[in-house]
Amino acid sequence: MKRLFFLCISMLMLASIIACSSSDTGSSTEEPNSDGETPVEVKEEIVTLNFFQFKVEIADQLQEMLKEFEAEHPHIRVKLETVGGGADYGAALKAKFASGEKPDIFNNGGFNELGLWKEHLADLSNEPWVEHLLPIGKVPMTDEDGKLYGMPVNLEGYGFVYNKDLFEQAGISEAPATMSDLQEAVEKLEAAGITAFAAGYGEWWVVGQHLLNIPFAQQDDPVAFIEGLNDGTETFIGNKHFEDFKQVIDTEIKYGNNNPLTTDYNTQVTLFASGETAMLQQGNWTENMIYQINPEINMAFLPIPLNDEAEANRIPVGVPNNWAINKNSENLEEAKLLLDWMVSSETGKRYMTEEFAFIPAFDNIEPAGLGALGESILEYSVEDKTIPWTWFRWPDGANMDFAAAIQEYVAGQIEYDEVLEKFQATWDNLKK
Repeated sequence: MKRLFFLCISMLMLASIIACSSSDTGSSTEEPNSDGETPVEVKEEIVTLNFFQFKVEIADQLQEMLKEFEAEHPHIRVKLETVGGGADYGAALKAKFASGEKPDIFNNGGFNELGLWKEHLADLSNEPWVEHLLPIGKVPMTDEDGKLYGMPVNLEGYGFVYNKDLFEQAGISEAPATMSDLQEAVEKLEAAGITAFAAGYGEWWVVGQHLLNIPFAQQDDPVAFIEGLNDGTETFIGNKHFEDFKQVIDTEIKYGNNNPLTTDYNTQVTLFASGETAMLQQGNWTENMIYQINPEINMAFLPIPLNDEAEANRIPVGVPNNWAINKNSENLEEAKLLLDWMVSSETGKRYMTEEFAFIPAFDNIEPAGLGALGESILEYSVEDKTIPWTWFRWPDGANMDFAAAIQEYVAGQIEYDEVLEKFQATWDNLKK
């Protein structure tokens, strides 16, 4: 009985030792004690970064990149959450802060959005990656005092992505550069039995943000025009570029897929990638998804032309969004470390170019491994055929109201004159 008793006690002690050793939550290193002889185990506490982002098209690749970061930094864990692809990321982020679940790293679009969130943002002006940041990448998140509050995710561009093989099949030998060219092309596509456009008018951001940016960005001075809307010296009604915008909508709907108002992002991209349509109003962020469906597709960008002017042959290129850090984060230094690693480590650079298919906003990252759409954007950029992204300067919430007005017009519920009136009313109601 004594032997059995001591055996039980020994087993309990062994189990206790195993449990204690398995409950350690940090990595450990051995350091000499004060006399330099007996090693002392030093444990490094594991911290968790909450990373809240909206780019659904890289969610899987971003998760894999973060695993590699964790492997190189055993004391840091990163919890990734993605909200986007039609969901309202801005509203979701506000809800996070309101509930007290404030993420450590999150997205901010800059310009007006910088002003709205500045009280929560860490100053990143002195981070090591700043010296490699291209000038275009600094603009959205730099305040009036010259302080930088965000790191650009990448550079992106958009327009009409077109299938070169389907264009050739329809007898289109030159890429359209004006509205007349586009009209001629879509008529040839229709004659060849090819649907011209994958129109995703079910997504507010596709029409109320990206598409509507075109008449804003084609103004002689887009920033001055927006300031004029704010002070009442400019209006949508009677503005030539916004009048020309009607033909863009009419053309895309007339020669597009059925049920555009219920066509979401995934359906829109799939229609194009599978060869059911010849054009897609989207950006280079769709590249990975398109190649997954059709690895052999032959594609490039066209402009979204408003008219036949030479300036119509331009595509919007800019910083789509930025990584920002919560200045009150308990893990501020770890969050800064992650951002720097993303653009300075060989692993981070590889993911940006080869896995995300991003155009870097940094001079220390070669734009290698870009697909056809990234290369097409670079061509337009080198030729100085670009226009800006303006929606970050619009009143907060205006883009969704703009989209609703466009959708009403497409549904036949209002006339185009009423669309411009609704644009004006929205701006006047929401401007500061």
